[in-house]
Amino acid sequence: MVPTELAALAAGVTEATIRKWASRGKLTRLGTTRRAEYDLDEILQLVTEKDVADQRSTSMTPPGNSVP
Repeated sequence: MVPTELAALAAGVTEATIRKWASRGKLTRLGTTRRAEYDLDEILQLVTEKDVADQRSTSMTPPGNSVP
């Protein structure tokens, strides 16, 4: 288990993004009411899935078009 700050660092996102993912059900928030903790394996799996999805959407872009 890692605190929000380290979870964000491991995922390469902001702490706000980690909290948003947890509130949307993408991550399981553990720990106490005062100190959130997250499973590092779950974070890495989410980031890997996101990277794969991003690669798929980029590879489907016709030549000459860019993805913003």
